[in-house]
Amino acid sequence: MYGGVNKELIRQRFARRLRGYRRYAIIQGSMASKLAGMICGGSDRPSFEKILEIGSGSGAFTEALLARCQARYYVANDLVQQSSDLVRETALRHGVRDFSFIAGDVERYPVLPDQIDLAASNATVQWLSDMPLFFRKMSEVVKPGGLLAFSTFGRRNMLEINSLEQHALNYYSLAELQDMAEPWFAVVQLREEVRKLDFRSPEEVLRHISRTGVNGLVRETWTKTRHRRFVERYRLSFSSGSGVHLTYHPLFCIFRRKEE
Repeated sequence: MYGGVNKELIRQRFARRLRGYRRYAIIQGSMASKLAGMICGGSDRPSFEKILEIGSGSGAFTEALLARCQARYYVANDLVQQSSDLVRETALRHGVRDFSFIAGDVERYPVLPDQIDLAASNATVQWLSDMPLFFRKMSEVVKPGGLLAFSTFGRRNMLEINSLEQHALNYYSLAELQDMAEPWFAVVQLREEVRKLDFRSPEEVLRHISRTGVNGLVRETWTKTRHRRFVERYRLSFSSGSGVHLTYHPLFCIFRRKEE
């Protein structure tokens, strides 16, 4: 476990849910499309010589990105080795000439490809233990003038769960992320939004969280009493119409590597 985040538990849970992830990860899917659109623009397909994707997962962001831009060399990284086949197929189908995959924790990987034109990540960097170190590491691989683009989540993310269970990740504000990036990167675009998903019951919220693998902070077995109390408190505090709601707080960041 690093910095309170159990990376091995995260790997195991995402591995089990990888192929069904796109079906249930509604917010993450919309984030992939929005981030890809912000990177590539709305008209001509820009071309990148070398792209590094961090947290490639099911390939949803790979698909969204390569549908809007072109790449000659695509390097994908994920904790889950099985991501490789999904992303490789997507990359080659979109005309990528050279594809490679790096399995493992990007924070602990000693050497990453350099001279990257675009380093990108969708809904992944909230799992990192040391965000300032991540920016420094990306400054070493993204070439001057290149882009670092990612989506993540802000402090209101899953506020309902966090208020009841207190297992929140280290969420940051856009201003904090900008400050961390400032030594090496200049802001191109920063955006945020708050979205609420409606569910019929707290039990359905828990199933949604389980299916999207986002409960990888702790390994705990809930007793029947704890489960019942959670459901009762959730329904009492976060009712919405005939059901309940769950809040997501997506953040979108695009930075340009400063010239040396």
